[in-house]
Amino acid sequence: MADRTASVQRDTLETKISVDINLDGTGCSSFNTGVPFLEHMMDQIARHGLIDMTIKAEGDIHIDDHHTVEDIGITLGQAFTRAIGDKKGIARYGHAYVPLDEALSRVVIDFSGRPGLEFHCEFTRGSVGGFDVDLFVEFFQGFVNHAGVTLHIDNIRGYNTHHQAETIFKAFGRALRMALTADERMQGQMPSTKGVL
Repeated sequence: MADRTASVQRDTLETKISVDINLDGTGCSSFNTGVPFLEHMMDQIARHGLIDMTIKAEGDIHIDDHHTVEDIGITLGQAFTRAIGDKKGIARYGHAYVPLDEALSRVVIDFSGRPGLEFHCEFTRGSVGGFDVDLFVEFFQGFVNHAGVTLHIDNIRGYNTHHQAETIFKAFGRALRMALTADERMQGQMPSTKGVL
């Protein structure tokens, strides 16, 4: 399988984002976004997905974090699309359950080529670490739209907001890792009866 790496730059009037990823990495990451709690969550994706990831962002966080968070999700999704290529030989589907103390989340992903997000989490607080938890949906929606994936996220239980969020992102990383794994039995075939994704 060819190197699955990508570098994407996205510049708008609101943000400047750069993303570098290696889907076959060791989980090394570096972030400079101005949004510390999101960086903590993205570190979970890198470490549990074994994805090397460098993300830099300059955004209008003097207003709020919305544009920066959404555009990071968009740019990360674009980077995944480039790094994966034609999707031949990948497992395609991934899922994970991850607990953290009282919290438990499930994430299921399909690199279907069709963007779709089902996000179900009743956070017990509106913010954590100064981060507005409503923005998690914006991050994942941006990712889904530009990676072309179907993504189901369910926080099954939990009362600590930090734990709820962390289980979601850890499970997301693990589900990505499963879905992107090369299956030798596929021998470079497209994982779809349609012959295309």
